[in-house]
Amino acid sequence: MKDITIHPKATIKEAMEALDKTAEKVLLVVDESQALIGALTDGDIRRYILKEQDLIGAIENAYNKKPIFVFQEDFDPEKIKKIFTENKIDLVPILDQNRKVVDFITWEKVFGNNRRSGDQKLDAPVVIMAGGRGTRLEPFTKVLPKPLIPVGDKPVIDHIIDRFRAYGVCEFYLTIHHMSKILRAYFEEKKPDYSIGFAEEDEPRGTAGSLKLLKDKLDRPFFVSNCDIIIEADYAHLYRFHTKNSYDITLVASTKQFNIPYGICELNTSCSLERIQEKPEYSFLVNTGLYVLNPNVIDLIPDNKLFHITHLMDKVREKNGTIGVYPVSEKAWIDIGQWAEYRKTLKVIEGI
Repeated sequence: MKDITIHPKATIKEAMEALDKTAEKVLLVVDESQALIGALTDGDIRRYILKEQDLIGAIENAYNKKPIFVFQEDFDPEKIKKIFTENKIDLVPILDQNRKVVDFITWEKVFGNNRRSGDQKLDAPVVIMAGGRGTRLEPFTKVLPKPLIPVGDKPVIDHIIDRFRAYGVCEFYLTIHHMSKILRAYFEEKKPDYSIGFAEEDEPRGTAGSLKLLKDKLDRPFFVSNCDIIIEADYAHLYRFHTKNSYDITLVASTKQFNIPYGICELNTSCSLERIQEKPEYSFLVNTGLYVLNPNVIDLIPDNKLFHITHLMDKVREKNGTIGVYPVSEKAWIDIGQWAEYRKTLKVIEGI
């Protein structure tokens, strides 16, 4: 049996790493005797992070202490199907009489597909900000626009689009400026099986300013992505998270943990040493450059002016709007916007 178990004293960071390693979307929380005491999903982790903003805390404050399961002797295929469909879960643990986990069964194994019918389809436009010069990736970007920088056997923009295509998305828009003719030519030659539109800036308008050019095209909540990031996430769940919570903007944030390899000096009010904290760890949520926006926020963007997404968020808050944060793991965010990260990305994509 694949090991998807975790101890309740494990940290949130350790749980996220464990979820990254398994193809399942849930970890089974077990005690020392391997008896089931709970279940932990990526959604449980997300809610904990948003509430506590802590990656070092133990999962015992995050996991579901009343997991759904079936005893080995009660196993029945029809009963299992009913459990899955009524509870909308992805995995059911199978226990012996001592509640020890002996196996588990997944939705995919029962129904023959890895997506609940209709749950994963998305009818949402995607805007990719593709107009920047990409100066941090020179000299590549003196020859090619940043979206066409190769990552493995295809350009980064194809990696981005392919992840949305997996959810049935077929409406894409590119905001373009630098080397715009090359980008247009690439897609004209490619003849994709999805709709691709262009919004060309006469001059750079920032990470939100160019959205004004698409005002008449965007009539429902839509995604906005930088052109130098690859996010491994459940886009359908992200979209539901945005709409269910009635956010005006939702940003995807990656967990980041920084370890200081030194003793940190903390001073008291008299400026003398209070204590030395040895090798502290700090955790943060970092903006990845992927968002979901409601179409009405475009009205807050001024015409013909440099205007960034951070400016738009400020405007939304001024209007008493709400901005949601959707956490993903550090490994779920691949950033190729600078050389060090680009080299790491090649290792991930190519399996070097």
